[in-house]
Amino acid sequence: MASISTTKNTDLDAALTAAINNKTKPLGSLGRLEQLAAQIGMIQQTVAPVLKSPAIIVFAGDHGVVAEGISAFPQDVTWQMVENFLAGGAAINVFARQNGIELHIVDAGVNHDFGQRDVLHQRKVAPGTRNFAKEPAMSAAQCQVALQHGRDLVSVLKGNVLGFGEMGIGNTTAAAAVMHKLTSVQVADCVGAGTGLTTAGILHKQKVIEAAVNLHSEVSAPLDVLACFGGFEIAMMVGAMLAAAERRMVLLIDGFIVTSALLVAARMEPAILDYCVFSHQSDESGHARMLKELDVNPVLQLDLRLGEGTGAALVYPMVQAAVNFLNQMATFGTAQVSEKSVD
Repeated sequence: MASISTTKNTDLDAALTAAINNKTKPLGSLGRLEQLAAQIGMIQQTVAPVLKSPAIIVFAGDHGVVAEGISAFPQDVTWQMVENFLAGGAAINVFARQNGIELHIVDAGVNHDFGQRDVLHQRKVAPGTRNFAKEPAMSAAQCQVALQHGRDLVSVLKGNVLGFGEMGIGNTTAAAAVMHKLTSVQVADCVGAGTGLTTAGILHKQKVIEAAVNLHSEVSAPLDVLACFGGFEIAMMVGAMLAAAERRMVLLIDGFIVTSALLVAARMEPAILDYCVFSHQSDESGHARMLKELDVNPVLQLDLRLGEGTGAALVYPMVQAAVNFLNQMATFGTAQVSEKSVD
């Protein structure tokens, strides 16, 4: 397994700063786009980055912990939403089409038999995880299979930009448990409404996680935490993220659940953060704290909490704009525009 190289390069950083500052604009006036342009240049190790064949992979999986009554929706919604993805009717389908992003749907572990479908990547590890309130969600072997499936899915992609999405009733509970174990943020600050829990439902969800954490108190290493509390879709995302960063791709990170997978990956390979564009701050309680723990800043604030990779699809035009101004915008010299002469 390859390790992830940092993007840091002092000479290139200076060259990118000079190229950005020499565009026909006041210094810093394109704000976050300038930071994105520099980041993508560093990822690709060039002052002239190119975006190729962007893709989003949506990973779907079910969670045994739904047996504890932690979701406002029944588990069947997972497979029903996968069918919606396959039919092209979900929000992620709309936004991916709008922005010319290739969309891949993966059955990582849904409790449903979809049959043979040409447009569905069949990578089912098992028909859902076990109930982590009573036993580990998956075995170490199952976790490794999921990680490898994620890697394999990335290996056949042709592009250099990859966004991540997910679907799985119960996965905000899994993500909150993973967050707590890897950050030591209190469970109450990790737990949110998910698909629409009431205040009482949120409190019940918190108590389920707290009891599970006590049951599995000895678990601490990132992969052990992933296996104990995560989902097959979360584990598969971890493998895909690691593989994408090893290939020096731009990683578009979505909301709470996707960031929980990234948290695991970052605990294993801290340099992966160099490759990540954090698309937005989810309205799901806990996501802001998770971003703070990673010491990163999201690009957008749209009060989203849908998942599916929607934030990754919506941020892609910002990434395009950053690369395009770096490559296409005139310099003061070429445009014969006078530069600032006084402070």
